[in-house]
This record gives sequence, structure tokens and C-alpha cells, in this order.
Amino acid sequence: MKFPIFTCAALGLAALGLSACGQQESAEPVETTPDGMPGVTVSDARLVLPAVSGNPAALYFDISYEGDDIAMIRGVHVDGAENAMMHATVESQGQTYMEELLQVKIENGETKKFERGGDHVMVMGLADTVKAGGTVEVTLTFIRGDKVSFPAEVLAAGDAR
Repeated sequence: MKFPIFTCAALGLAALGLSACGQQESAEPVETTPDGMPGVTVSDARLVLPAVSGNPAALYFDISYEGDDIAMIRGVHVDGAENAMMHATVESQGQTYMEELLQVKIENGETKKFERGGDHVMVMGLADTVKAGGTVEVTLTFIRGDKVSFPAEVLAAGDAR
């Protein structure tokens, strides 16, 4: 009985020793690239501040995709905000309301507009440091984990654009 236990322990120690040999640091630095979504272009990005402080802001932008497959946005992050959610403006039986979008599909060759009265991003808990005339960094996350970041111009409520 002692022999198989000793053999297993010896083999385990040998494997541990061999795996430690492969973990030596390389003398050459390893290059990394930031996450990105090839073929994605974002334009006309703007964050419109709420008319009443504490209410949600609205984020609008145009996103184009030229790629091999579809692009599927699954999340939005806005620097200086507690939360950001994609919404669609829906009209039904004479009522207009917002419906949360868990993901937004963009076909190859399509330009999708996030705009007032359509799909848009609601930005909640915006920091007091976000002011009209400045910019905020926006990051879109896609279903495969790719990310695209871009600046959005900050506009006061009622600013034309």
C-alpha cells in the first residue's frame, strides 16, 4: 500500500518541478494590443445632459460595421457614470415608452443610428464633473468580448445637434 502512495507523490512532485521550469520570465517584453472590434467606426457621438440635475443623460452616436459577420453590442460604459443602458423608443397603442435593449445587432455594411426618438443610451448617475463643452469616454462591449472606445462631446440640454 505504501508503494503506490509513494509513487503518486513522487510523480506529482516531478510534474510540479517541470511546470515550474516553464514559468521563467522572458528577457523580451511581450507586446499586447488593446481590445478592438475590426471594421467598426463610430461617429457623431454626443452626450446630452439632462435639463434637471440628477435625471438621466442621453447618449447618441452613429456606428458603422464592415466585417465578415454581424456585430452585436451587449453593453455600454460611460466614464463618470454609474450606469448606462441601451433603450429603444417604442410606440404601441398610442403610447410611447422606452424598452431596455440587452443587445443591438449591426449587420455587415450597416450604419446604425442611436438617436433621439429611436435606439439610444440612457446614462444614469452622471458625475458633477461632466460638463457641457467637454468630452466623455464611451466604451462599447460586443458579445465576443471585443471593445471599442470613443469620445463623446458633452452638450447641455437643449443644445442643437
